[in-house]
Formats: sequence, C-alpha cells, structure tokens
Amino acid sequence: MYEFWEELWKSLVLILFGMLILRISGRKSISQMTIPTTITMISIGTIIVQPIANENIFLTIIAAIVFILVLIVVETLQIRWNWFEKWIKGPAVIVIEGGQLNLHSMKKLRLSVDALEMKLRQQGISKLSDVKTATIEPNGQLGYELNDSAKPLTVSQMENLLSKYFANMESGCVNSNPNSEIQEINLFSEIKIGDKHVTSKRLQ
Repeated sequence: MYEFWEELWKSLVLILFGMLILRISGRKSISQMTIPTTITMISIGTIIVQPIANENIFLTIIAAIVFILVLIVVETLQIRWNWFEKWIKGPAVIVIEGGQLNLHSMKKLRLSVDALEMKLRQQGISKLSDVKTATIEPNGQLGYELNDSAKPLTVSQMENLLSKYFANMESGCVNSNPNSEIQEINLFSEIKIGDKHVTSKRLQ
C-alpha cells in the first residue's frame, strides 16, 4: 500500500513539473516543432517517466493511469473555468497592430520577424499594412484580421457595388478614377530579393 501512494504522489509531482517545463519552454515548442525541439521534448518526457518506471508492471500501469486521469481532470477544469484555461494555455498575444509590428510582444514570445513573416505568407498575406491585427494564439498558430481594404469581397458587397454601378450608369456618373495604391515590398518577393529593403530585422 505504501508503494501505491508513493507512485501516486511521484506521478502527480512529475506531471506538474512536466507542465511547468512545457509552459516555460514556450508555445512554439508545442506547435510547429523543429527537429531539435522535438528531440528535446521527447527526452524530457523520457526523463520524467524514468523515476516511476521500474520492473513492477503493476506500478507502471498505475503511473500511466494517473497521467491519463490528471490529463482528463485538467482538460475538464479548462472547460469549467476560463481563468484556469488561461493559466494553463496562456492568452493570445498581439504581434501586429495597425499594420505595425509589436516588437515588445515578439520579444516575450521569442518570435523573430522572419518567423512571423513566414506565418503571414502561409496565410497568403503579402503586405504587413494589410493586417489590422494579428495574434499568436495559445496553440502557436497565427490569428489575424485584415483591414477593410484588404478583405475579400463578399457576395453582399458585390451586389451592393453592382447596384450602385448600374445606378450611376443610368444617371451618367461613373467614377473612372480608382484609388492609387501605395507601393510596398511584397513579403513573397522578399524570398527572392532578400532583406535589403529592411534596415534591421533583429529585435533590439
């Protein structure tokens, strides 16, 4: 019976320690892991399990069950209490606001400008100025809101535009002067021309 309780408290302590390690390591370690990060996380998992893994298969099964049960409890608490979910996962962090990089937030996330631009390109965003707000979500993914001028045209907007166009045609007033667009380096073109257009990409 003593061994049972010993395995129980060791499992709980090691789970909490593992959660703390993952929290400290940053959200990039959880999503889109690189090969070194993956190896490190697997090693940490192995190290955490070693103290409770032994020749007694019954105690090993108990330890595994405790891990699963604690995981279920933690996920249930996240659903029940919003503050607990925020404490476990952390809030979304704004990295772009009004088309400008939030360098302070990027430093806290240890996120480079190049890495952020890669995320933007993967979402098909070619210009930083098109982004009204962008966040790094707790799972490491990019969330973003485009400026009104950069948002795709919806069906309702198209219908409204056509109705105004035909109304102007009937009245003989058609606007033939489209707004001029400010030239800006395309983030996709940067891959070809390099970083010459950027003074410094290092987070000071």
